[in-house]
Amino acid sequence: MFQEGVTIDAINKMCQNTLVEHLGIEVTELGKDYIIARMPVDHRTHQPMGLLHGGASVVLAETLGSIAASLTLNQKLQHCVGLEVNANHVKSVKSGNVFGKTRPIHLGKRTQIWEITITNDQDELVCISRLTMAVIDKKN
Repeated sequence: MFQEGVTIDAINKMCQNTLVEHLGIEVTELGKDYIIARMPVDHRTHQPMGLLHGGASVVLAETLGSIAASLTLNQKLQHCVGLEVNANHVKSVKSGNVFGKTRPIHLGKRTQIWEITITNDQDELVCISRLTMAVIDKKN
């Protein structure tokens, strides 16, 4: 499903000097139809009450879905942009790590939909998110 030859190291290198790196998000696994990343729950990702910020969870979700979507395309001809992201936050986290896993729901010619589940160190659901991507042809 993903482009051949793509590595975890290449994905993480692509994220250097971005919000992804600033928040400590690191891709840890690349499967046949999924990608997993880890994000620390610390001062960078806390809200003022000392809990994981919902916006940080959304950044993790959109990062995973966007990377996955782009890896399904011929990037010389097309690219993806986000159309809509939603997230249901179901459990708080104070410390440790959270893990996002994205899988496709729909891979169309012009849109893609990705589901992202975020769990804590105990493998408990923290957030469920859905990301809709637009597939756009590059102009010559």
